[in-house]
Amino acid sequence: MLIPKPFSKCANDESSIFPKFSLLFIIGFFTILVGVVILIVAAMLSDGSANSGVVIFIGPFPIVVGAGREAPWMVLFSIVLAVLSIIMFLVLRREVKKTDI
Repeated sequence: MLIPKPFSKCANDESSIFPKFSLLFIIGFFTILVGVVILIVAAMLSDGSANSGVVIFIGPFPIVVGAGREAPWMVLFSIVLAVLSIIMFLVLRREVKKTDI
């Protein structure tokens, strides 16, 4: 039985997606794990004062919150990271659309 070329290509593409996904999943998991370890060590070594900054995305709108002495700098840094992530998302999305055509 002959398999048409487009279907055989799709089957090969789907089988190559899983190793890439699992590699990204493992990298993401260990990145989060290292971040948690760094936070725990920083909390143990701190003198009792803490600073925090958070960016929460609800749809395309970032909500930025900060607390502590260095909060304005952390909020500014969070806003810069949020803007960069939105720009990166838009650029990568445009690149995908160009390759699909």
